[in-house]
Amino acid sequence: MLLTVLSAVVLPLLLFAAVTWQVTADGPLAEEDERLARRMREDAPPAALAEFLADLGNIEVALPVLAAALAYVWTRGRRRRPPPAVLAAAAAMAAVPALVAPLKALTGRPGPLGGTGYFPSGHAATAVVAYGAAALLLASVRARPRWARSVRWALPAAAALLCAAVGAGLVWRGYHWPLDVLGSWCLGVPLLAAVLAASGGSGRSGRPGQGRPDPPGGC
Repeated sequence: MLLTVLSAVVLPLLLFAAVTWQVTADGPLAEEDERLARRMREDAPPAALAEFLADLGNIEVALPVLAAALAYVWTRGRRRRPPPAVLAAAAAMAAVPALVAPLKALTGRPGPLGGTGYFPSGHAATAVVAYGAAALLLASVRARPRWARSVRWALPAAAALLCAAVGAGLVWRGYHWPLDVLGSWCLGVPLLAAVLAASGGSGRSGRPGQGRPDPPGGC
């Protein structure tokens, strides 16, 4: 578990540092990034679909999803105080603007449609943390029926696909370069690792008849 968490923190941050260096130095990776964006926009789906996917990264859309997951896990645990995973998820969401806004000002990357301050993408970071944390929280809840246990582990995969769709929509609509999205993913993964660490072991259930019985629910 510790090795997994460390890998989810160190490697993404190293990749983020490399991407940031290429973006700020206008290196060859940044040039290829812009060429890739132009090719993606040429092959983009209908504008309405691309816009819909990009809008899934709006705080007005993503935050209620996370808030619903926070409320469900907290109330299911029947605790007066929020469990550590809920606090970690809320802190991770609050960290998104605290990290993204200064980085946008420092890098000042021009956007596909003009202007500056596009790296990293706030919409992509919001989607990764909100949907990813919601999936991890829901997956951490003990589910008795076998079908429910199977479904809950599909939630992180569904969140990953959703975040990929948001990133593609942002590039298709010309709101961001691909590296803007990748940089946000690199920032979001360590935040999700903190949520995973806070909920560690909560999804495991002991064998019947061994140890104390499982609580009615929790995270």
